[in-house]
Amino acid sequence: MKRRPLPVAVAMMTVTALLLTACGSGDDKIADAGQGRETSRESTEPSPPLAEDRPDGVDVSLPSDVDLVFDWDKPEDGNEAAAMDDAANYLRAIYRGVAKRTTKDAAVTAYSTGGGLHYADTQINAWIDGGWTATGTLRHYNATSRSTPNGQSVAVAFCADSGTFYGREINTKKVLRTKPSIEDFDYFKIIMVKFPTRKDLWQASKVFVETNAAKCR
Repeated sequence: MKRRPLPVAVAMMTVTALLLTACGSGDDKIADAGQGRETSRESTEPSPPLAEDRPDGVDVSLPSDVDLVFDWDKPEDGNEAAAMDDAANYLRAIYRGVAKRTTKDAAVTAYSTGGGLHYADTQINAWIDGGWTATGTLRHYNATSRSTPNGQSVAVAFCADSGTFYGREINTKKVLRTKPSIEDFDYFKIIMVKFPTRKDLWQASKVFVETNAAKCR
């Protein structure tokens, strides 16, 4: 658990304390046990210019000071490659919601369902409630993927390093920097499922998070 005054930390703390239920052994937890609440709040300042980025016809562009890096190779399997791409889009959608200060952005509902939607809502609301937005670089790496026999779902797992990813107070614009530590490393498993009426769109349906992940360091 990250114990620092950052949106990443508080969001993770909120999910762990209120929404995550144990699943199996170790530190893996599933983030679909609670009901997220829909929130739409206008930012107190103009949003930074957004670059056009519309996979699946959905805008997942982010402010220029937010960089989500996906340092991984795509699998050869077509379904797994598409699911991995949309797992990345799911994370972009969350931080787009943080930047726009709303859980109702089209990208959030396009790339998530069920527990994945609850997780996204909870993450975004934690940043909103704290009065923060995000800035910096969040790196994702060491990705793996595994399909179910029927090909309808794919488990995408990866590490995340938030060592240079910070919260910034909306009102004061102060960046909440921290010293590097094990708390910067998390291990994710996201269950991606095919959208019922579109073969090219995958949605996050469940999110498992292992915090303080030494294997990602």
